[in-house]
Amino acid sequence: MQIKITKTKNPKPRPQGGLGFGKYFSDHMLIMEYKNGAWGQPEIKPYEPFNLDPACSVLHYAQGVFEGAKAYKNEAGEIRTFRLNDNADRLLDSSLRVCIPEFDKDLVRQGIEELVKVDADWIPTGESEALYIRPSVIGCENALGVRAATEYILFVILSPVGAYYENGLKPVRLLVEEKYVRAVKGGTGGHKVIGNYAASLKAGENAKKAGYDQTMWLDAFDHKYVEEVGAMNIFFVIKHKKSIKVLTPALGGSILPGITRRSIIQMIKEKGIEVCEMAVPIKLMAKMADNGQLLEVFGTGTAAVITPVGCFNYQGKDRLVSGGQMGALTQELYDTLTGIQYGKIEDNRGWVKVIN
Repeated sequence: MQIKITKTKNPKPRPQGGLGFGKYFSDHMLIMEYKNGAWGQPEIKPYEPFNLDPACSVLHYAQGVFEGAKAYKNEAGEIRTFRLNDNADRLLDSSLRVCIPEFDKDLVRQGIEELVKVDADWIPTGESEALYIRPSVIGCENALGVRAATEYILFVILSPVGAYYENGLKPVRLLVEEKYVRAVKGGTGGHKVIGNYAASLKAGENAKKAGYDQTMWLDAFDHKYVEEVGAMNIFFVIKHKKSIKVLTPALGGSILPGITRRSIIQMIKEKGIEVCEMAVPIKLMAKMADNGQLLEVFGTGTAAVITPVGCFNYQGKDRLVSGGQMGALTQELYDTLTGIQYGKIEDNRGWVKVIN
């Protein structure tokens, strides 16, 4: 199936500096609709609002999923995407989890690549800047009743972005959440379902009011084991004999299988450092922070890339990590991963695709 392209006659002015995250959107979007039991032709068209009926099913039952990826432009002018195939796989997996009909993931990936090429002038080239790619699928049947919709819209929008956190690579402060839960095993926590994020907002706002950047989530049943952070997977670097070991919560259905997480685990193992995917007890991490055995903590995600954690608060006590600074391993991983993404370091793992 070919992708129809209709270019705008009224291009928008490009933002000049101060991009922030998710504030600006490019000239075009990708649309593909599901009606009468089949997906239609994908089309790249001028960015415009949707006209949704008040009875639109996603507004009532949250049958929707999304993804996050990035495109980069290096000094040679190459347009580079990072593990976009994995994002397409996860978008389809999330869709099937909430009864959205299967689509051709390779066609969607091709459509995203074409959209990025159409809006290539929107790719920023400053420090820590990229073009954020947001694919989404929503149920849009105009009917009430708790069931899967019969009509859907798959769409992709692009946003030039800077660092996810306002302070860039300055280590973030986390508040361990002991009352609310993000997800449970058997639910949708392991997929990028829109309802997951609404459920996380209250705790996130409480953390910010208390002076922290994000929430560190614990497991839903015992509140003993670390799961993930509001917008990131989480890693702990600990002293182990005469070396170090890296711990990260094991995937079990309630934790998002992050693509950056997967990349970082591979990179750490390639360095000869042991990585343990396991149930990570929060009390043990707090104790190790207190006695100096917890060397570094960092989060990973498409939006945040790799973010150092300088402090986490558990049961009313702040635990300082790495002196509140970015640790050496965290810095090395960040430099290597972003170097690969921006083309400063050779990609020998097949993660980057040049799409000019």
